[in-house]
Amino acid sequence: MRLILILAASVGLAATTGVDPEQQWRSRYEASLRAPDGWLSVAGLTWLKEGANTVDLPADASQKSVGLQLNHSKVTWQGRHLKTDAADNPDVLRFGPVTATIIERGGRFGIRLRDPNAETRRDFTGCKWFPADPGWAIHARWVAYPKPKQIAITNILGMTDREPSPGYAEFTLQGKTVRLEPVLEDSELFFIFKDATSASTTYGAGRFLYAALPKGNTVELNFNRAHNPPCAFTAYATCPLPPRQNILTAAIEAGEKRYGGH
Repeated sequence: MRLILILAASVGLAATTGVDPEQQWRSRYEASLRAPDGWLSVAGLTWLKEGANTVDLPADASQKSVGLQLNHSKVTWQGRHLKTDAADNPDVLRFGPVTATIIERGGRFGIRLRDPNAETRRDFTGCKWFPADPGWAIHARWVAYPKPKQIAITNILGMTDREPSPGYAEFTLQGKTVRLEPVLEDSELFFIFKDATSASTTYGAGRFLYAALPKGNTVELNFNRAHNPPCAFTAYATCPLPPRQNILTAAIEAGEKRYGGH
C-alpha cells in the first residue's frame, strides 16, 4: 500500500524542454498533495468497533452521518460488503464532495474521510526543500538477500507488520559506510529512514524515499526526492516509522524539510 502518490519526472522530457527534473518532480509531488483527494484533503479517521457504528461526517457532506456494520472483520454499508484499502481497488463511498474509504491496520478497521474543503488543504502553504544537489543522487552498492527477509515495520499507532525486504543499499556518508534496508512496494524499493536532520530541519519521525529496483549490484538513491510521510500534513494518517536499522547518525541535508510545526 503506497502511502502517497509520487509522479516521477521524465528525464527524457527534461532533456528536450530544459525543465529541471528535480523541480519538475517536486512540483508533481506537491500537486498530488494538493489534489482534491490528496493527503491534504483527509478530514477524519474513526476506528470501528464490532457491531453497529455511526460516524459523523464533515459539514460539507450531503448527510450528517453514515452507519456501518463491522462483523468478524467484514465492514458493510447498507448491506453491501466494502473492500478495504488492503485490496487493489478499495470501495469509495461518496456523500456529496466528501468521500469515505475503509482502512485496515493490524487487524483493526477504520473509516477515513476526505473533504476537498478540509482546513489542511485550504491553508496549505507549500512544501519546503533543500536546494537540489546532484551529489545527493547516490549510486549505492546493492546487496541482495538469498531470499526476501521479513522485517518489522511499526506504524505511528504502535501496530507492527512484517514486510519483505529484498536486500540493503550500502554507501558512504560523511566518511562512514551506512546501510539502508527497504521494503518492496508496488515493484519499487521503499526506504523509511531517519537521520540527524530529523531533530532540526526535517520531519521528526523520519522521511520516505522510493527507488527503482536495482540493476545488478547498484541502486540509485536520489535523496533530492526524499519526502515527508503523510503524517507531516494530517493527523489522520497511519504512517510507518523507520526500523531501527534505518536510523542514521549522519545528516542527509537533501529533499523535503519539515512542514509547519511538524
